[in-house]
Amino acid sequence: MYKNILLSASVMCMDWFDIKNQMNVIEKSEIDYLHFDIIDGYFAHDFTMGSSIIDVFRQNSKLPSDYHLMVEEPARIFDTFNTNKFDNITIHQETSRNLHRNIMSLKNKKVKVGVALCPATPISTLEYILDDLDLIIIMTVNPGFKGQPLVPQALRKISDLKKLINRMKLKAKISVDGYVNLNTIPEMVSAGADILVLGSTGLFQKNKSIQESIIEIKESIDKGLK
Repeated sequence: MYKNILLSASVMCMDWFDIKNQMNVIEKSEIDYLHFDIIDGYFAHDFTMGSSIIDVFRQNSKLPSDYHLMVEEPARIFDTFNTNKFDNITIHQETSRNLHRNIMSLKNKKVKVGVALCPATPISTLEYILDDLDLIIIMTVNPGFKGQPLVPQALRKISDLKKLINRMKLKAKISVDGYVNLNTIPEMVSAGADILVLGSTGLFQKNKSIQESIIEIKESIDKGLK
């Protein structure tokens, strides 16, 4: 955590030929979560990793897991993952026919429960379940592939959601996922982001070390907090 902003490192954006070294650096850095994108090829047109790969990371890391399920009817795979009370599991509003039932099922697993919204999905869809959530992921790109450009209207959604959370006096955190980098972090933090999901344009840049990226990310957070 840096100045109350939590940092979540996107595993799918790591250099898979240098995983061990990058994990060693992350473990010693101010990273709060390992972010796992689980994509089924239906809701988003890509595939990432399953539980066997994720378990290897969990066995070799002290960091909590930040699961982001981009999966149609995600309740099918709730029991696939090993989780504990420090982990987040976030499902998509757009993929759950019975969203409230799925949220309650996750709560029974004693994890922190989140719902993600695609760029075009309004926050009003969460009106009657917001009280039950620990976090909300605002997607600032369309879900699927890494390195996509920012959908600018999503920044306004962060601000609108923050106002709603404050008005309702809730403790839910806002996580931002998609094109989170030095240029966009100040606006995201200023709008009300609490968690930054850091991927290929933010933490794992080809021309910079992870340590260098973290220093610059902190500087960008400082700009946003001002």
